Amino acid sequence: MTPSIKVASAALTLAVLLGAAACSQPAEAPAGIEAAADAIPASADVHPFAIGDLQLAALRDGTLTLPLDHTPWGDAAVVAAILTEAGEDGDAVHLSVQPLLVRQGDRVVLIDTGAGGQMGTQNGLPGALAAAGVDAAEVTDILISHAHGDHIGGLLNAGGALAFPNAVIRMSAPEWRALQTGAEAQGLAALVTAITPQVRPFEHGAAITPFLTAVPLDGHTAGHSGFAIISGDERLLYIGDALHSAVISVRRPELVNAWDIDSDTAVSTRQGLVERGAGEGQRYYGVHFPYPGLGRIEQRDGGFVWTPET
Repeated sequence: MTPSIKVASAALTLAVLLGAAACSQPAEAPAGIEAAADAIPASADVHPFAIGDLQLAALRDGTLTLPLDHTPWGDAAVVAAILTEAGEDGDAVHLSVQPLLVRQGDRVVLIDTGAGGQMGTQNGLPGALAAAGVDAAEVTDILISHAHGDHIGGLLNAGGALAFPNAVIRMSAPEWRALQTGAEAQGLAALVTAITPQVRPFEHGAAITPFLTAVPLDGHTAGHSGFAIISGDERLLYIGDALHSAVISVRRPELVNAWDIDSDTAVSTRQGLVERGAGEGQRYYGVHFPYPGLGRIEQRDGGFVWTPET
């Protein structure tokens, strides 16, 4: 398949899936799920916003700092040039980590759980949740985009117990199989044992909550998922690690990323997201984009740029 055909295919797949998510009628919401009366409080680590009658909040967990000679994009000089062209500091790549809270009445959903203080991050999620007025025991659903440490590190607390004891943990069936298979080699056997009773795998395209549909964003891991959040006429796409950097991934989506297990597919997914986002004004949530990760991709001067919401 030629690159142009692959890009068109990726864009078409996203269009079909998001369109279907918008038009589908998911299962009825459980009793008691109504618009919450109290808004999520804002703070330095909590950025509340709304999608229709859903309350959401970006929750600051920390920052991954990658020296130029330790980024997944290879040549440090190329990376530095892209950053400089964008007006960024060219000495390192900084990737924010901000799980997303989605709340509607008694349903409290957390998308990804941050790094849990690993990988040089600050383990800010517990404090951010508390600042948002949410106790860990209140979380009903945890959705995992993929099983890398900066997304599953917060599933367990410092004592090795479930950090969210009452939450169902949802990830795609291929991702769950890959995590189980590789757990021993990756030092994750204890985590897999702890979370197994709570895990409920899903198939892509499934309406896994009344307002949220899983979208395959292939190439990064075995079952990498995005999540389409839709309420009324408003929608938001959580893009996971399909796009890592708001500068490099958006301006140069064709660059190989060493963290992807299937580079050709990942490049097609990135290009599809960038082109679709610019063409249709799709609102994205970038878990690694500059906090709070909300914005759109625009076409400008023959290329693409990330435009954050202010």
